[in-house]
Formats: sequence, C-alpha cells, structure tokens
Amino acid sequence: MKKNKIKIHKLRCKSCGICVSFCPKKVLAQDESQRLYVLDPSECIGCNICSQVCPDFAIEVIQENEEN
Repeated sequence: MKKNKIKIHKLRCKSCGICVSFCPKKVLAQDESQRLYVLDPSECIGCNICSQVCPDFAIEVIQENEEN
C-alpha cells in the first residue's frame, strides 16, 4: 500500500496559496500568517497538482511504501 508524503520547501515558498486552491482533497492549508502547511496528509491521493502549479517549485509529493 502506498502512502504519500508532502514536503514543503519553506525557503522557496512565497505563500501565494495557488497549491491550496488547486488541491482536490484540501490537504494543504495556510495559517493566519499565510504560511503553507499540510492539513491532513492521509487524504493526499498523490495527484501532484500542488507541485505542478507551484511557481516556485516549493512542493514535492513523495510516494512511500507503507509497511504492515
């Protein structure tokens, strides 16, 4: 079974929110300072839309094998 990990490169992220608005599962969110964070990583379906729309290449979706 595969599990997805979302890595945010905070030094690259300019907090534009594009990834948040495009995520179909609402996995990403912004705090009160508009900083990006992963709201619910278990909901990530690995579509990579967030990393594709990010103008700063600040998001990486990593598929990991889940050991039982």
